[in-house]
Amino acid sequence: MLIMSIKERAMAATSALQRDTRFDGLPLPDLYARVSRHVPAIEWPALAPDIEAILRLKRERNAVILAHNYQAPEIFHTVADIVGDSLALAREAVTVDADVIVLAGVHFMAETAKLLNPEKTVLIPDMGAGCSLADSITAADVRALKAKYPGVPVVTYVNTSAAVKAESDVCCTSGNAADVVRALGVPRVLMIPDEFLARNVQQQVPEVEMLTWAGHCEVHERFTPDDIAAVRDSYPGVTVIAHPECPPEVVEASDFSGSTAMMMNFVTEKRPSQVVLVTECSMADNIAVANPDIEFIKPCNMCPHMKRMSLSNIRRALETMTHEVTVEPALADRARLAVERMLAVKPTPVVSPVPKA
Repeated sequence: MLIMSIKERAMAATSALQRDTRFDGLPLPDLYARVSRHVPAIEWPALAPDIEAILRLKRERNAVILAHNYQAPEIFHTVADIVGDSLALAREAVTVDADVIVLAGVHFMAETAKLLNPEKTVLIPDMGAGCSLADSITAADVRALKAKYPGVPVVTYVNTSAAVKAESDVCCTSGNAADVVRALGVPRVLMIPDEFLARNVQQQVPEVEMLTWAGHCEVHERFTPDDIAAVRDSYPGVTVIAHPECPPEVVEASDFSGSTAMMMNFVTEKRPSQVVLVTECSMADNIAVANPDIEFIKPCNMCPHMKRMSLSNIRRALETMTHEVTVEPALADRARLAVERMLAVKPTPVVSPVPKA
């Protein structure tokens, strides 16, 4: 079964209904209908000029916008062409038919898009959009680990710089980490830099020893089992879904754990009446657009880096063709190999995600 993206579901839901005429007095009323539950009508006239300009500039520049699932609804559901988790964006970046790619996400994602599209212009609207995981490890750190554990394969989370990827054997995302580890067929791996992701993957691949690095996501590390207990006390019967960057104790206290794409698939297929997404706040907003009948309880954390993206700086990026992301060619060749090895790993065939027992 093919699983539609969050945005595709929202658009399908909108087109299946009779056209909503409530917003005809607003600019771009059809686009506003997609985000009306999350963007107040009084704010829309201030956003619409940027959206109109971005749509025009995309045509003029032959540009596409890739947006991560954590982007705000006014970006995700109005100007983005391709949306998804890190794995989906990496896969789609290979097939993009455009001269310019604008990455509405964080810097390592833009670098990955550039690695896979060396001949295209890749822009990120704000160079300050970093990542605590990417900042937690350097290429020198990886070389030291390889010297300490000679011959042990290095599996590197894509939430890292191109320089770190270049020192690695293969990359992974939260959506395919277990598949990548199994595909290596070895008893021991260095899984860096996300300690919690490695410990959670260890539960899926118990036959492989995970050597970890003490990197953490500043969004997900703040969740605690007490947070989950408090939600369950306040909302009996609520379904709790946690991202695998959360501490293992949080994942253990949840009903299901998976990447942002897997979270979306679980919600849209299982259709719980109430759900908590233990991840970045915009994730719930974006899924809610396509699933208005599901109540999303929101003890979430904001990612300050993802929130550096805005309609205004996306517009400015296309107007000025800044900020261009480049990777030194020799470094890029080595980093690209690690990403391509990841993309070559065949995923475990799962039609519907299965909740934990």
